[in-house]
This record gives sequence, C-alpha cells and structure tokens, in this order.
Amino acid sequence: MVMSIAFAVLLIMLFLRIPIAIATGVVGICGLAYYQGWGPAFSQLGMIGTETVLSYEFAVIPLFILMGNIISRSGLAEELYNATHALVGHFKGGLAITTIGASGGFSTFCGSSFATAATMTRIAYPSMKKYGYSDGLATGSIAAGGTLGILIPPSIALVFYGIITETDIGKLFVAGVIPGILGVLFYIAAVLYVVHVKKDSAAGTEEVPFREKLLALRQLWAFSLLIILVLGGIYFGFFSPTEAAGVGSVGAIAITMIRGRFTWKKLRDAVEDSAATTVALIAILIGSLIFANLVNVSNLPFHIVNWIESLNLSLLGVILVMIAIYFVLGAVLESISMLLLTVPVFYPIVSGMGMDLIWFGIIVVIATEISLITPPVGLNVFVLKSVVPDVDLKVIFKGVFPFLIADILRLALIILVPGLSLFLVEMM
Repeated sequence: MVMSIAFAVLLIMLFLRIPIAIATGVVGICGLAYYQGWGPAFSQLGMIGTETVLSYEFAVIPLFILMGNIISRSGLAEELYNATHALVGHFKGGLAITTIGASGGFSTFCGSSFATAATMTRIAYPSMKKYGYSDGLATGSIAAGGTLGILIPPSIALVFYGIITETDIGKLFVAGVIPGILGVLFYIAAVLYVVHVKKDSAAGTEEVPFREKLLALRQLWAFSLLIILVLGGIYFGFFSPTEAAGVGSVGAIAITMIRGRFTWKKLRDAVEDSAATTVALIAILIGSLIFANLVNVSNLPFHIVNWIESLNLSLLGVILVMIAIYFVLGAVLESISMLLLTVPVFYPIVSGMGMDLIWFGIIVVIATEISLITPPVGLNVFVLKSVVPDVDLKVIFKGVFPFLIADILRLALIILVPGLSLFLVEMM
C-alpha cells in the first residue's frame, strides 16, 4: 500500500515536470522516514551522497562527458557526415544511410540521444531536402539515428545501470558493441526498404571521385584510433573503464590540438558543460539510489517475485512485461530517468530468476532506446520537431515507423539469442 502511494506520488510529480532528482529524492526520503524514522532517512541521504561522489566507478561519467564535449566542439559531426556521404551518398537513399552512420559515430562520443538528434538535424536535414528526400524519410532517419547514442559505448546509460546493479561497467561496454552495430545495420536495412517501396522518397547524389573518398576517410583516422584505444583498452584489460575515460579525454584534447581545432575557450566551455552535466547526473543518481533503498526496505521486489510466480510466467514472459512498461514510460520520461526509476525494481527479479545481468542490461537499454521514438510521445521526435517546426508531427512519426519495426526486430533477436550480447564478454 505504501509503495503504491509512493509510485503514484512520484508519477504525479513527474507529470508536473518536477525534476526527477527532486521527485525520487523527496519520495524516497519520505518513504524511508515512514519505515525507519526521519533520522535514519536523512542519514542514508548523507551516506548515499558521499559514497556516490567519492565512488571510483562514478568518475567514468564526467571523464567521458568531457571527452564528448571536447570532440563535439571539434567539428566531428560534420566530418563524420561528409566522410560517410563520400562513400554511400551516391546510392539511392544514401544520404539517409549517411545520417544513420554519422549519428552512430557521433553518438559514440556524445552519449546523448537528444544531442545527437538535434545536431544531426541541423547538419543532415538541409542536405536531404536539397536532394529531394521526403520529409518522412529525412526526419525518421534522424530521429532514429539519434537513439543510437544510448547504447553504443561509452554509454552513460550503461554506466548508471552498472552502478545500480553493481555490474562490471567494462563488460557492459563490450556487450553493447554487437547490439550497437546491429542497430546501425537494421536502420540501414529500413532505409533500403523505404526507398525501394516508396520510390519517390529519396534520390542519389553524384558520386565523388575516389581521391575525394580517400581524403574524407583520412579526416577520421584520429577519431577512429581514439575509439579503438578506449574500447580496445577495456576489452584487452589494459584499462579499467575509468582509466579508459581518462585516456579518452586526454586523447581527445591531443587530437583536437593536432588538428588545429583547439582553443582555450573551447576547452573552458567543454569543462563548464561537463561540470554542469555531471552535477545534474549526480543529483539524479543520488535521488534514484535513495528511491531504490525505499524499494528494498519495502520488500517490493520480494512481493513482485511472489506475484510473478503466481502468474506462472516464464523468464521471457517477465521480460516482455517489463519491455511494455518501458514503452509506456517513454511517453513521459527520458532515457536515464527511466533506467534509474525502473532498474532498482526490475533487476532483483530477473536476477532471482537466473538471468545474466549483463544481458538484461543490454535489453533494458535497447527497450529504453525504442521508447524514445514510440508514438504518441517519443521524446526524440519532439526534439527533432523543435529544430524543424515546419514538418508536421504525423509525418515524423510516420517516417520513424520503419525504424521502429527494425528496432523491435533487433530487440527480439537480442532476447532470443543472448550470445549476441555475451559473445565478446565471454572472450575477454
């Protein structure tokens, strides 16, 4: 009864657009006070706040955010787009494929679905309209491409999942590689399907000379090396995730200096943005951990497990119920908020049923990713709409639909074939 009231109050606060850090923190403290008294409740607030800030694992977040902010100020998005365009832009639907590829590459550093969608809208949408792409395909490929930022490592969502569930963050990063690549490939397949079914939705551009293709690819060597260094270092055990984040940040600064894109103003702005984002994420994480403590104190996971057992659901049935919940929450919450609100409730259940927590983490992040473009309120769609207000919302959702189907097929494949998430982890 108490937890039902707690969730109802929390959802009301979120619908009223009260920041999730405040909402989860207030509900968590009040709930803990009900069970344990105000003294222990505030004591837990201080303990959680201190442990979170001083946590070695948490240091990975500001460092990766700094790396992303430095690179995003170095013109990487434009270079990724131009290089991919040089390779495939001349094919029918090539610019949409270019957008998907560039979004995947940019999101690797950026780590934000919203930032990726907003950035690629400004870069890619004018080019696609220039060459006669339909509004549906143009906006759909951008909105879908933006969601790649939540899974492709280094992923802030996977870091938070790892902290909450005490799962190895390096293994989560490695586990996200194949599903992330599959996401790009499935989106490209969706583009090819659209341009062959709706023949007037896209056109090809003129093929650039081979020399220009080589020049375009040369622009990306340094950033490709940085990706290999960071993820390869984690995979082969040279770095912990936190050390890899530090190496990545220093490497990003060095590459930006070598390429003549470095200025002290850019560095200062990147540090300021990183500090502001980190503080916001710390507040969200602390609030969510307090709420997670309330969930544990109330024995809610135990009661849910008993309820699920009474339904005689298989592990697959339980996973499908959880995925449906994510699709509903995607109407009102962004990705990190969804993860921090639900994972403390869900992971003890699937862990008790014998499910691998790394595999579950990938499934959860993909489900969260899908919810960002799911009607009626896919938040990535509204981010895109704010950048191109002249395009009708129905047109954007219609354009997103083929990519939504591709995402659902990918999620089904990840669920049915756990090895796609765990193969590289087992090879570490």
